[in-house]
Amino acid sequence: MQGVVCTLAVLFSIVTHTFAQKISVKDLTVEHLVNPLNLDNLQPRFSWKLVSAIKNTHQNNYEIKLGTTAKIDKAIWKANVSDDQSVLVTYKGPQLTSKTRYYWQVRVKDNHGNTSAWSPVQYFQTGLKAEDWSAKWITVEGKDTAQASPMFRKEINLKKAVRSAMAYITAKGLYQAELNGKRISNAYFAPGWTSYKNHIQYQAYELGQTLKKGANVIGVSLGDGWYKGRIGFGWQKQFYGDTRALLLQLEVEYTDGSKETFVSDNSWKSNYGPIRAANIYDGENYDARLEIAGWSNIGFKETADWKPVRTLENGPEKLVGMSGPQVTKHEEFKALKIFKTPLGETVVDFGQNLVGWVMLKAKGPAGTKITVSHAEVLTKDGNFYTTNLRTAKQQNNYILKGDVEQAFEPHFTFQGFRYAKIEGYPGELKLEDLTAVAVYSDMQTSGKFSTSNPLLNQLQHNISWGQKGNFVDVPTDCPQRDERLGWTGDAQAFANTAAYNMNVSGFFTKWLKDVAADQLQSGSVPFVIPNVLGKNDAGSAGWADVATIIPWDLYVVYADKGLLETQYGSMKKWVDYISSVSKNNLWNSGFHFGDWLFYRPNDDNDGRAAVTDKYMIAQTFYAHSTQLLINAAKVLGKTDDVTKYSDLLAKIKEAYIKENMTPSGKLISNTQTAYVLALQFDMLPENLRAQAAQRLVDNVRDYGNHLTTGFLGTPYLCHVLSRFGHENVAYDLLMQEKYPSWLYPVKMGATTIWERWDGIKQDGSFQTADMNSFNHYAYGAIGDWMYKNIAGINPVVAQPGYKAILIAPRPGGKLTSASAELETVYGTVKSSWTLTDGVFKLDVVVPANATATVILPKTDKKEEIGSGSYHFESKY
Repeated sequence: MQGVVCTLAVLFSIVTHTFAQKISVKDLTVEHLVNPLNLDNLQPRFSWKLVSAIKNTHQNNYEIKLGTTAKIDKAIWKANVSDDQSVLVTYKGPQLTSKTRYYWQVRVKDNHGNTSAWSPVQYFQTGLKAEDWSAKWITVEGKDTAQASPMFRKEINLKKAVRSAMAYITAKGLYQAELNGKRISNAYFAPGWTSYKNHIQYQAYELGQTLKKGANVIGVSLGDGWYKGRIGFGWQKQFYGDTRALLLQLEVEYTDGSKETFVSDNSWKSNYGPIRAANIYDGENYDARLEIAGWSNIGFKETADWKPVRTLENGPEKLVGMSGPQVTKHEEFKALKIFKTPLGETVVDFGQNLVGWVMLKAKGPAGTKITVSHAEVLTKDGNFYTTNLRTAKQQNNYILKGDVEQAFEPHFTFQGFRYAKIEGYPGELKLEDLTAVAVYSDMQTSGKFSTSNPLLNQLQHNISWGQKGNFVDVPTDCPQRDERLGWTGDAQAFANTAAYNMNVSGFFTKWLKDVAADQLQSGSVPFVIPNVLGKNDAGSAGWADVATIIPWDLYVVYADKGLLETQYGSMKKWVDYISSVSKNNLWNSGFHFGDWLFYRPNDDNDGRAAVTDKYMIAQTFYAHSTQLLINAAKVLGKTDDVTKYSDLLAKIKEAYIKENMTPSGKLISNTQTAYVLALQFDMLPENLRAQAAQRLVDNVRDYGNHLTTGFLGTPYLCHVLSRFGHENVAYDLLMQEKYPSWLYPVKMGATTIWERWDGIKQDGSFQTADMNSFNHYAYGAIGDWMYKNIAGINPVVAQPGYKAILIAPRPGGKLTSASAELETVYGTVKSSWTLTDGVFKLDVVVPANATATVILPKTDKKEEIGSGSYHFESKY
């Protein structure tokens, strides 16, 4: 009988497998977000990914149903569409209402006749309209002049059992909110940094599981943040306003269906507590002796220190739902060693240059002050180096409350560091007393990249950590000194690389709203976004072009046509601005940063500095932005604009040639960047492009296989060399280990990308201290070329979002293997190759509902494949 049972079990397994689901859907999102709670878009867009083990699978049909209950038993919208669209499908049902939760599901049919089960139910909630807000802005009584962080509290009484509750919170400044003594979110730096004078984000939190019948207490602390604190240059403070304020609305639904709303108003009380000062550049001062135990919990008795709040009138700024990821904690790093420097400083090494803070445990007498200072590097003598921070203190101070162990971390500041100097610590400082935590916007890792070369792998590591450290709500240039601004040139240079490493769809979508909001009436785009500089700090070529470059890049990567529609006005305004200041179609006026931080040897007696004419650069970006505007107009069906700007583009290129090129094809600036930009943006007649590429190669060879490019030339350098058949030269540059090169900082021990090619010189000394960041991602833009050429994973513009994929690895640089994968909006793409004894082997994975073209190296043969896993071999 036992044998019969086993046979039946096997038979049952076979039958079950036969009828198992052959296709399913996963990773459902709305507007790139998972179950968002404050959508402003009342025509939201739905996305999903197909999962199938069957090769060559694509979607033939999809069904969506949407309702107001989790069972969706009464759908208010049903769609049944026979096509393959699975990315950003637009809602086309009845008008949605504000602050309402909707539930949705999808199921699909494939080309093999298989139908998926309905997906698990997902949801989204629409945001608040202006008239939905009944809360009042509240602040401290009198003028808000204290450096200390104000705390606000309110006890509310719920008379019935709670079914659901939503809290909508924002602030002028930064806030941390608590309910009944516990934080309501793991996010930091809310409501995020936006163009506050135009719009302030609010966040929505589900509190139904936390609120209880009877007494409940809401407590909120505020910090200066970007709103009121020091930001920008020249000790600039209170750029957006001089008063920190809170806006909070809690909407409760009871189990009997009745509803009640609690709001911030003049019934709240405020006080000051242990956060004595909090500043993004300078750090935080925290006095544990001033902690108010239980202040945000039930049963707390307010003393006379708790004062009535003052209400404020609504400002002109709009309240908008949060559209990007919030900032959260991520990796933690244990202290690797504690040591004394030659100057006698007690310093801790965490082994990685990161952005976040040190979590510190301490025990000592009340009044003991512990100071934690932060630095990226040590001097060549081994001492703690903070000169490159300029005026930023980047220092946290903690005062102990008594002889009990306490744990400290800041609330409204962050630091960029690898090393921490500890002063005033009571007793023996131990490794277990210190932990560094990385803090950055909560973006999903989308890409992985590795090769047979450990130095390249470290370079990829450095690129990734440069991105993490500078993607703290906005794409900053650096995270440590008294700057930390959203420099547009850095962001546009790095955007494609960023999209390989992480899902930056929401991150950049949020930031681009500020690009448009802070764009000047003239159409000129500021140097930094959000703009905290002067009115004239705008319009630099390669910086302001962020208005056209990133929207187009994101469209190609995420197939987000809606983003192009949203940003199109901004794109057009920028191109029209350039036209308005150009003469005879030549942009030869205004301030430009040029090829920022290009190669410039100290003693330039032989004219080796790679100086590229700034107006020459400007003209190439004029052409590039015009081309991207044409591209967007074609996608959006704006045929009149296609015609208009195509005519303009021809005139721009004609003017460039007349101004900048000799009859034989030599450019007036005989630099790598000059030829790179001319070739990348197709400025030259086709019959003169090959000779220009050869001039570029000759220049590289003349500099001993070194690059000389700065922020604008570097991102395209290897791309141009590869495009024109000089792959070997591109690899020579990538694999170069001596200054200037990508691998020189790696050889010098870097764990992030440096601002300068020689931030630390060969003799161990530093570059100029007033501008020498060791966490600056711009030169990490080489990551784009590494993914596209070494691993060979490329999007196809005609079918964006990696609906169609080009897999075309190009080995070189003595690499024997490379592997990469990318999580696209359709699923995971993989490309992994080895090269052994003249045999090239390639393994490829293509996600369902996508296709790929595979081109093996040293051959023009193209292999068209559908979804699934594939193996290729060829002689090399």
